[in-house]
Amino acid sequence: MQLAKRLERIPPYLFAEIDRKRNELVERGVDIINLGAGDPDRPTPKHIIQAMHEAIQDSTNHHYPPYKGIKEYRQAAADWMKRRFAIEDLNPETEVISSIGSKESIHNTFLAFVNPGDYTIIPDPGYPVYRTSTIFAEGQPYPMQLQSENWLPNLKTIPQEVAQKAKLLWVNYPNNPTGATANLDFFQELVNFCRHYDILLCHDHAYSEMAYEGYKPPSILQIPGAKDVAIEFHSLSKSYNMTGWRIGFVVGNSLGIKGLSQVKSNVDSGVFKAIQKAAIAAFSTTEEELQSLVAVYQQRRDILIEGLQSLGWPIKPNLASLYVWVPVPKNYTSQEFVNLLLDKCGIIVPPGNGYGASGEGFFRIALTVEEERIYAALKRMKDAGISYQLKQEGRGKREEGRGRKVIKQEKT
Repeated sequence: MQLAKRLERIPPYLFAEIDRKRNELVERGVDIINLGAGDPDRPTPKHIIQAMHEAIQDSTNHHYPPYKGIKEYRQAAADWMKRRFAIEDLNPETEVISSIGSKESIHNTFLAFVNPGDYTIIPDPGYPVYRTSTIFAEGQPYPMQLQSENWLPNLKTIPQEVAQKAKLLWVNYPNNPTGATANLDFFQELVNFCRHYDILLCHDHAYSEMAYEGYKPPSILQIPGAKDVAIEFHSLSKSYNMTGWRIGFVVGNSLGIKGLSQVKSNVDSGVFKAIQKAAIAAFSTTEEELQSLVAVYQQRRDILIEGLQSLGWPIKPNLASLYVWVPVPKNYTSQEFVNLLLDKCGIIVPPGNGYGASGEGFFRIALTVEEERIYAALKRMKDAGISYQLKQEGRGKREEGRGRKVIKQEKT
């Protein structure tokens, strides 16, 4: 009995490995501050839970759902896009499909459009699923390097021979892992590029509502003619504290939706109707309620940024996402520094190179723990003498502390 050879090309999923390390240390009695995964720690809003209760009681929701989502949900998604982005002409029948969060629909898009040997153009650094899904589809991932001054790609650097053979081009703004944002001028460049090379443009918009200081991230479908080449992926996970509910939707180009629908109808049976009914209630969340959720992350961001600045880090607040993208001290690799944080402080963060080669020299912090735990993490760093000016110690000395018990929980 042997595993498929494609699995030999796929490393362990980044966050699965982080979970493994965390569980191992917790079993040894270490008080871990996990700043790794972007999983909101606050409960789902009550009006969504109430809608779920009511939907569960209705026995008509207990049967198989339509593969592409119930009509009411697809219409509610189209209506939300109209309210949020002023996109007037989405057809719920042909240009909207439900999804099991974003990860499932992202993966299935590769299966729908990528033939063996086809290129996919993916951001580097970027969400690891773009690369692994390319491999599952037997395609060739082309890392599109994001420029560190703004974390946007320069499309002119993509070789013509790659663009001509590419089936998909992926972008994600607000960006994971960097927290960067993109404007409509850049989206226009993307639409023009993909129209020229006949590429399906895929915008992963999972953090569309996770923005601060009044900023509202745009949709790529706001660009005139974008539906000719683009689909956009939305998830309710981060916006409404619904990560475990696994519900989202994809909108845009009708061929893109058709291909996704064909894959879905063969590999899953759709989203539980009751969850779709609850998601409709989520779309009715008022702007005031939404901003009260977002304000929690903005406050955490401010505490974290101020604390890191006090330790010498030359960073500024980002406008969006659930993450802060932080450079490691000079002379450290990403992996060396996150190991140091774990060993000396009991802090888990993912290394930047886990998101691609261009992420080397950075690490990512998620804003998904309470304020006191962020304060505690900063205190542990200060007490351990960790700052941006930290000099590389001799490797022997740095290995000395490996494996010893770290810190009991502070009361802060």
